[in-house]
Amino acid sequence: MKIGIVCPYAYDVPGGVQFHVRDQAEELRRRGHEVSVFAPVETEYSEDGFINAGKTFAIPYNGSIARLAFGPRVAARTRQWVTTSDFDILHVHEPATPSVSLIALQHARCPVVGTFHAAIEKSLLYTLGKPVVQSVKEKLSAQIAVSEEARRTLQRYQGGDAIVIPNGVDYQAFAQASPTPKWQQSEESPVFCFLGRLDEPRKGLSILVAAIPMVLEKYPAARFLIAGPGTASRARATLASFGKNVEFLGTLSEAEKIALFSSATAYIAPQTGGESFGIVLVEAMAANCLVVASSIPAFTAVLEEGRLGKIFTSEDAVSLAEKLLEVCENREAAARLAKRGHQGAKRYDWSAVTDQVLAVYERCREHQLEN
Repeated sequence: MKIGIVCPYAYDVPGGVQFHVRDQAEELRRRGHEVSVFAPVETEYSEDGFINAGKTFAIPYNGSIARLAFGPRVAARTRQWVTTSDFDILHVHEPATPSVSLIALQHARCPVVGTFHAAIEKSLLYTLGKPVVQSVKEKLSAQIAVSEEARRTLQRYQGGDAIVIPNGVDYQAFAQASPTPKWQQSEESPVFCFLGRLDEPRKGLSILVAAIPMVLEKYPAARFLIAGPGTASRARATLASFGKNVEFLGTLSEAEKIALFSSATAYIAPQTGGESFGIVLVEAMAANCLVVASSIPAFTAVLEEGRLGKIFTSEDAVSLAEKLLEVCENREAAARLAKRGHQGAKRYDWSAVTDQVLAVYERCREHQLEN
């Protein structure tokens, strides 16, 4: 098939939707499909099959900052790409977001699949955009949600329903990774890692910071590796007294992230909300790293209510510390739970996820032929 995929966010800025689009396109090409990715960018960016939609604007969105593209020039470029490419399927991600996905949907001339990623309790942006989306929503031949939380958000703001197909991971890339010696756990020193935007409150770094002293009081050899963009000046000042027990790693490359998970005893996910899935949990699980996550719905779903990892009470540093102490006290039990999570992550491999997406594409094409 000839497939067009639209990403509404700056493609060269790290993010869950961007990674999803990139990996989905790669797997589809591997299977012999012709794929064109259309997205805005912040810098000079190029790769095979990528079309630049234009520059972006920073918009506060869902407790973070989204970089979206809109305006007459972007609209004209999007319209030309959609109407001249002769796609068999157009796949727009976050079609309710006021960016190139919504514009592409307006001009589509072939079956369109929309994937919804966001999990939002309240959104002025979604509320204001609802009339525009409703006016073109009939062009969607099928709707996908990456999780039950994303599905509920779709139902709340746009109506209708969606099939749930999760985010994907390159399972083998994580499963076969080698640990980095300087980060690696030992019998004496369990290693806990955090990965997220350090200055974004909903990522929960402050909860981890409050839990660390409680863990080190009983297990002074434990180490904490904190990675991600941002200054986190308050967190650094608070943790400075713990010396080598706490290390800030900064922004990691994809290879470094994989190595970090492979090296650590457990990955800590203390997010307080605004997460629709939790792909980073699956990545850690695929690397055979135990996940200790907050009890927000998206995370408990991925961890199957605690069957595939440890769950602590959201926004409760004492509860987090207790779970980390359980890991320190019984490393063998923690390793067994990590192995269970490792096996559970196989269902999210891109090979399995893409099979489900292609089945949706085929149903859309069959429906078009019937009509």
